[in-house]
Amino acid sequence: MAPLMKGQVCVVTGASRGIGRGIALQLCQAGATVYITGRHEDTLRVAAEEAQSLGGQCVPVVCDSSQESEVRSLFERVTREQNGRLDVLVNNAYAGVQAILNATSKTFWELPASIWDDINNVGLRGHYLCSVYGARLMVPAGRGLIVIISSPGGLQYMFNVPYGVGKAACDRLAVDCAQELRRHGVSYVSLWPGMVQTELLQDYVTKDEHPKDPVFSRFKRIFSAAETTEMSGKCVVALATDPNILSLSGKVLPSCDLARRYGLKDVDGRPVHDYLSMSSALQHVSSLSWLASYLPGFLRMPKWLITLYASKF
Repeated sequence: MAPLMKGQVCVVTGASRGIGRGIALQLCQAGATVYITGRHEDTLRVAAEEAQSLGGQCVPVVCDSSQESEVRSLFERVTREQNGRLDVLVNNAYAGVQAILNATSKTFWELPASIWDDINNVGLRGHYLCSVYGARLMVPAGRGLIVIISSPGGLQYMFNVPYGVGKAACDRLAVDCAQELRRHGVSYVSLWPGMVQTELLQDYVTKDEHPKDPVFSRFKRIFSAAETTEMSGKCVVALATDPNILSLSGKVLPSCDLARRYGLKDVDGRPVHDYLSMSSALQHVSSLSWLASYLPGFLRMPKWLITLYASKF
């Protein structure tokens, strides 16, 4: 049986490590040709060798997503080497994780204003740049999928102001781009992973340097149940091989919903934590957390209730 994505061409930004690397691993395992980007050639090559060992082909390209000239060169290379073919673009590059971890429990006026650029230059503007150049390859072909990696931070306050604004903008970028792409047969979705066992978060939790920080305490409590970095990759492969993907275009897609939709489990065999279940939601409300253990896992937060909770009117 041929691999699911044999012959398909993909670009995954920010794939030296973390979620991007996990996505590249799964796409290569599915047989695709995957261009991965990052700012450091040595770590990129290690990730590419690991991905290619699973199948497919992995091409490391040094690229800073904040620089339009480098983004343009990336897509020109894909055009040249793949005869203009691009099937999947995953906008994942993100340069703000360390800045977020260094600034927990501080208000926006206590933080240096430059944290906005630390979080949103690559993690929002860079996604837009890649979307522009990626769409220019997909639209003439009349097919393609663009995925932007976002989070529930786009729905409710999480970490700090620049983070939440950036993630809300990522979700809106998917919705608005999908509006213009749909008639050309190209899909654009926003993927919300749950908490993910990235290398940076693993190091943050292991150091145990912030025992009184409420964000740190929450991380440590739920980290063992977090998704592996490859779970997002399994979601992307499922979306890329869904013949009805256009029906999902413009939507925000939580990983736990996609696990239910496609019957996915994490690569280590664990079921995906359903962070939209009622019990999971109540665990984060101190006055009601005691109720969580009494609720069955199949009771989920209705989407209309989530939408009402986030309403600005």
